[in-house]
Amino acid sequence: MFRTMERNVVHFDLDTFFVSVARLGNSALNGKPVIIGGNSDRGVVASCSYEARKFGVHSAMPMKLARRLCPSAVYLRGDMDSYSRYSNLVTDIIRDRVPVVEKASIDEFYLDLTGMDRFFGCRQFTAELKQTILKESGLPISYALASNKLISKVATDDAKPNGQLYIPYGNEKGYLAPLAIERIPGVGNKTSSLLRRMGVETIKVLSEIPVPMMENLLGKNGIELSRKANGQDDAPVVPYTEQKSIGKEETFNSDTIDMKFLYSELIRMTESVAFQLRNQRRLCGCLTVKLRYANFDTVTRQTMIPYTANDHVLLSKAKELFVKLYDRRMLVRLLGVRVSHMVGGFQQISLFDDTEENVRLYQAMDKIRKRYGEPAVQRAVSLNTNKS
Repeated sequence: MFRTMERNVVHFDLDTFFVSVARLGNSALNGKPVIIGGNSDRGVVASCSYEARKFGVHSAMPMKLARRLCPSAVYLRGDMDSYSRYSNLVTDIIRDRVPVVEKASIDEFYLDLTGMDRFFGCRQFTAELKQTILKESGLPISYALASNKLISKVATDDAKPNGQLYIPYGNEKGYLAPLAIERIPGVGNKTSSLLRRMGVETIKVLSEIPVPMMENLLGKNGIELSRKANGQDDAPVVPYTEQKSIGKEETFNSDTIDMKFLYSELIRMTESVAFQLRNQRRLCGCLTVKLRYANFDTVTRQTMIPYTANDHVLLSKAKELFVKLYDRRMLVRLLGVRVSHMVGGFQQISLFDDTEENVRLYQAMDKIRKRYGEPAVQRAVSLNTNKS
């Protein structure tokens, strides 16, 4: 009887990524509390160093409160261009050495090393890869090696900063047992409050609740939560190259040269793909605009951009591409917008230029769209509905 091959899954997480990138360019920041975000008091903390966290500062906190908690910190404006560049550098380092890599966010990676033990030890290989990343990028990175994505991700938090952990096969449930229920990915405030009111505080207690009871309590999510509490996770490592794009295009009822109409359509489509990005909790690193003329000639232009899911960033780039693309002054038959090079991590949405009010505005707009449909909220300039 053949035994199922034990999986070897690694979760890599760049430590305080934004801060680490800033420190590469300014060693005077080493060892100091550093807070990155909007410059004004109405801004939001995008990232902070471990030194700043000791004062109670955390991501998404209003900058005004952060200044009160840690007035001695060094406050910096974010640089998404640099973050994207270093993220891509680390991605290339890993992909050159590992056959199956999932880029989960701008600073997180899953590696499937299953079967590689036949050639060399996974533990040794991963430790050497960590050192290679530090040497070639200058960025500290933590990781955990385990039998599935769930355990490796949870354990990476315990490995930080700049550390490593190995959870042997068969030890998954024992490792999780003493941890607080909030450590399970996907357990939010609502679920946490419900479970704690029932006296469920640790993952061990959660794992002992009968599955039917969990299903009655939380439906299908209860079944999945029970599996996680028992250390079970069959989710595959999805290769980064298989990440799909999001796009929208339209063939007009009649060919047009109406620039006002074309710009309104461009804005409407860009808003739509940006909303879909945020709805899927993703960021994109590439934007493409497509144009088809009346004679059926089709042209496209694309540009690599700092990872984003913000309307105003994508709109600005889409307009730039359209201006460069539309050079024949011929009637237009089709227009399209597409984003690609996507990674997870909408929680890392660029907060550097956004006030807390702007972030809440995006959230409010998306909430309305989810409930009433995408057309429920649009920029006024995109409401030119005259189909040429």
